[in-house]
Amino acid sequence: QVQVVESGGGLVQAGGSLRLSCTASGLTYAPYAMAWFRAAPGKEREGISCISWNDNIYLADSVKGRFTISRDNAKNTVYLQMSALEPADTAMYFCAITGIIGRNSRCSLRTDEYANWGQGTQVTVSS
Repeated sequence: QVQVVESGGGLVQAGGSLRLSCTASGLTYAPYAMAWFRAAPGKEREGISCISWNDNIYLADSVKGRFTISRDNAKNTVYLQMSALEPADTAMYFCAITGIIGRNSRCSLRTDEYANWGQGTQVTVSS
């Protein structure tokens, strides 16, 4: 069975940092791209960042310069290092995996490309 499990969320003060982790197991395909999305309370899901197999990355403008994405292919794990957190970053953060080979060199945040999703980890930023 495919499992995608996020961890690292929590409560942090504005300006603080958190490191989210996501590990996929039981995959029957190569995780050519891995991504992070988030859903704030009462808001639609938005794409935050993605990373391809060869470490091409995309960062949304809202988090560029504050967040960094990385991956460990041997562990099927993707990380999201979050710094200078703001109350607007408060959301449930979701990890997603795709085996679309065309994304091995450049990832995207098209939600329909991602086959497996985690259940999310909550990030709450207080002011």
